[in-house]
Amino acid sequence: MSAIKQFQVTFDCAEPARVARFWCEVLGYVMAAPKGFASWDAYEASRSAEERGSWSACTDPSGAGPRLYFQRVPEGRTVKNRVHLDVRVGTGLVGEERLAVLKAEAARLEALGATQVQVLYDGHDSCIPMLDVEGNEFCVD
Repeated sequence: MSAIKQFQVTFDCAEPARVARFWCEVLGYVMAAPKGFASWDAYEASRSAEERGSWSACTDPSGAGPRLYFQRVPEGRTVKNRVHLDVRVGTGLVGEERLAVLKAEAARLEALGATQVQVLYDGHDSCIPMLDVEGNEFCVD
């Protein structure tokens, strides 16, 4: 059996480019132009009107993280995500120090359009559930 070498995370969404730009800002990713095109604008100009804006993608410039792929779907989100991303900024921290780092990151992400759902804190561990610009759940952890 061979080992998996790469994977991507796919988001169903209404506005792929908007959601991709949000996650680029969150993770420090970049929106690389599709293969064979100098830019996203050049790629979009080559497509029919109904195909434009149907997908977008971003990648980790270091190559370490997975590619994120965003595809337009006609329906909105109606139930809780079965899978979500954790933005890990508090690894190794505990208590008030961890909570402060998570709250600072949550504030940065709110400025990008995310919504904070709640703060989970038991005096030792903490997590902040949030929603991205289209309401997809993720956690600041």
